[in-house]
Amino acid sequence: MKHAYQIQGMTCNGCRSHVEQSLNGVDGVTHASVDLEKAEATIEMEKHIEIEKFQDALDAHGGRYSIHHPGEHQHPGKEQEIPKPKGIGTGTFYCPMHCEGEKTYDQPGDCPVCGMDLVEEQNLSVAPATQWTCPMHPEVIQDQSGSCPICGMDLLPVKPEVSAEEKTYRSLLKKFWVALAFTLPIFLIAMSEMVPNNPLYDWMDPLYWNWVQFVLSLPVVFYAAWMFFERAYRSIKTWNLNMFTLIGIGAGVAWLFSLVGLLMPELFPIAFKTQSGAVHVYFEAATVILTLVLLGQLLEARAHGKTNAAIKELLKLAPNTATKMTDGRETEVRIDQIVLGDILKVKPGEKIPVDGTITEGKTTVDESMITGEPIPVNKATGDQVSSGTINGNQVFLMIAEKVGSDTLLSQIIKLVNEASRSRAPIQNLADLVSAYFVPAVVVVSLFTFGIWAIWGPEPAYVYALVNAIAVLIIACPCALGLATPMSVMVGVGKGAQNGVLIKNAEALELMNKVDTLIVDKTGTLTEGKPAVELVGVFANRSDSSAEEVLQYIVSLNANSEHPLAEATVSYGKEQQVKVLPTEDFNAVTGKGVEGVVKGKKLALGNPRMMTEAQAEITPEMEAEISSYQQDGKTVSFLAVDKIVKGYVVIGDRIKKTSAQAIRELQDKGVDVIMLTGDNPKTAGAVANELNLSDFKAEMLPEDKLKEVVRLQRAGKKVAMAGDGINDAPALAKADVGIAMGTGTDVAIESAGITLVKGDLNGIVKARNLSNSVMKNIRQNLFFALIYNTLGVPIAAGVLYPVFGILLSPMIAALAMSFSSVSVITNALRLRSVKI
Repeated sequence: MKHAYQIQGMTCNGCRSHVEQSLNGVDGVTHASVDLEKAEATIEMEKHIEIEKFQDALDAHGGRYSIHHPGEHQHPGKEQEIPKPKGIGTGTFYCPMHCEGEKTYDQPGDCPVCGMDLVEEQNLSVAPATQWTCPMHPEVIQDQSGSCPICGMDLLPVKPEVSAEEKTYRSLLKKFWVALAFTLPIFLIAMSEMVPNNPLYDWMDPLYWNWVQFVLSLPVVFYAAWMFFERAYRSIKTWNLNMFTLIGIGAGVAWLFSLVGLLMPELFPIAFKTQSGAVHVYFEAATVILTLVLLGQLLEARAHGKTNAAIKELLKLAPNTATKMTDGRETEVRIDQIVLGDILKVKPGEKIPVDGTITEGKTTVDESMITGEPIPVNKATGDQVSSGTINGNQVFLMIAEKVGSDTLLSQIIKLVNEASRSRAPIQNLADLVSAYFVPAVVVVSLFTFGIWAIWGPEPAYVYALVNAIAVLIIACPCALGLATPMSVMVGVGKGAQNGVLIKNAEALELMNKVDTLIVDKTGTLTEGKPAVELVGVFANRSDSSAEEVLQYIVSLNANSEHPLAEATVSYGKEQQVKVLPTEDFNAVTGKGVEGVVKGKKLALGNPRMMTEAQAEITPEMEAEISSYQQDGKTVSFLAVDKIVKGYVVIGDRIKKTSAQAIRELQDKGVDVIMLTGDNPKTAGAVANELNLSDFKAEMLPEDKLKEVVRLQRAGKKVAMAGDGINDAPALAKADVGIAMGTGTDVAIESAGITLVKGDLNGIVKARNLSNSVMKNIRQNLFFALIYNTLGVPIAAGVLYPVFGILLSPMIAALAMSFSSVSVITNALRLRSVKI
């Protein structure tokens, strides 16, 4: 029988492989194949098998996958969203090697694919309020200090619970000390054989010392390092072969060989025995290997804690309390008690608690922790402030507009977490190698044993066993697997500290290859704060007045959210213009707006809008407004009942950083092209000021999109920087979309990179960051590949015929442990790179 089923919960090829193996393991299944894109499993079976059996198999092998018939809803009781605890230590865990893509887990443990300890995601929270307890009566818990109501002793603060990351480290540290305490005497006993007239043999026969080694090895194998064997067994059971498969086989073979040799020496040929007749035992090799691997895991756990240091630093920015104003009274409240609309008082030197707008007062705010810019920013009534930034030396009142997970700081932390878990395309190379790596190492180990057993010197079998174990132990697929994720995690955090938010690792990698940058004008090259400079009536339209033209413009634009529209409405308020009701309002993307005011059909916008409204712009009109356009101003035309009556001149200053940033990008070999919906004269004036040789004007959103496609077809790697809704299609289509943080949510959602401060300097930072991260990844991959390429043959004994050099399994274990640590350490260098 052959049936098709739908699978839910898969996110990557690792998930697909995991599900496929689980289904193939069900009794009665002859063949199962899984299609990740279709989320479909095709199962061939000898006879009908109930779907519940397949679900039980998926549950038994870990992972939150569900199987159901096509067209049905998800399997009952499966794939339900599990509520996660809030706080630092969110209860969300992920694999540092991203074996199953962006998949997360709800419980601590180890990755079902690679066996590595899962890492807990850091997130923004409010620290729990300090509680007090009695040292004599721990059941007494109070929210305030004081004395115990039972014995009268002073209450002591309750120690906060440590994070899962710290628990893992402490557990490993404890096990390491236990392993070291028992391994050291085993090592000394074994090494004493090299001492002439070994004094230990005066105390006891060598056979009894072998028994002492066996007894001392038990706590190391069955307590301190038992988790390695559990992971090895699970990896073989699920056929997700990994580093622990090799460690488990290598150390396990050495220990079991020694135990059998101890119990039944008569089973072994003379080549395995010492002069005293006892079998060579390798308890010291097994325990030293396991202890050194444990040391590697310990150092790795500590290094992992540093890779997400950027998130931890961002978490420290959030204050726990704020001062709320109620009827003129100050009340200290916890951050999670703040709601939209609350009036908050921020005192000098305090951290701003939530996002909002200043309602009273003025100050300077240090935003360096979010934007990466060291110079404090002046803020006054009406200006926006962000959570986690630091107030200067003035007091001000603010209204809470974004709280909890909606604040900029929370969004940054969320973005950094998601980007850190994403996979860069370059990781596919490591995944391809890793897929065949462990089986290949096992095969090489078996060949090594055979070659040494046949052609090796006496005792040939001893040499064969030791070298085969060394091959298994020295191979390190984890160094290869960690090469990319560690660099990405540190790099993403580094970007966040400098105001460059990376949405995914692919954008970070592609930014390194970009050779063409398309930029919008308004809000990207310019400040995005347009201001009305003049409202005019054309010379041949004496029947209209500037006041009437302004009223029409303000009334029409009162319905629009475009920055230019907001500028005219603000100007109208300053001029105390009465806003008239508008009917049949319509915004025409890339052209302008239209509607009916006082029974007259109005159209406001660029020449294309006038064409659509069937209103002619005469050469005399073009000559009249030409001087404004040549100065880089934007001119919008107003048509009343198909007759062009007047115009509004709007200025938007070029950002001070734009020219320098463009020059730096051009020096790096990046072609910068400006695409704008503005007229050719205004666009030309801006391009001339910024030394841009390539620009296009009067571009509609679909025109920008077509230009991106044209450049891509010409073989260019295109980045697009913009801030508006009209930029969203091109941002999404470009190889790398870059949104200005000052822009619209639609633009930010469409982009792969967001610049918090919203100027082109951020693009220079993003380019430098991408270069540094990709260089670091290549270094890691080179080291991991070279390490394994050289290490495995040396462990197999290729140097012995010429130099007489053999690699001890213990030295192999030390090299393997430090290979992963060295990859992480190299990734940590990115924290100090200057972008």
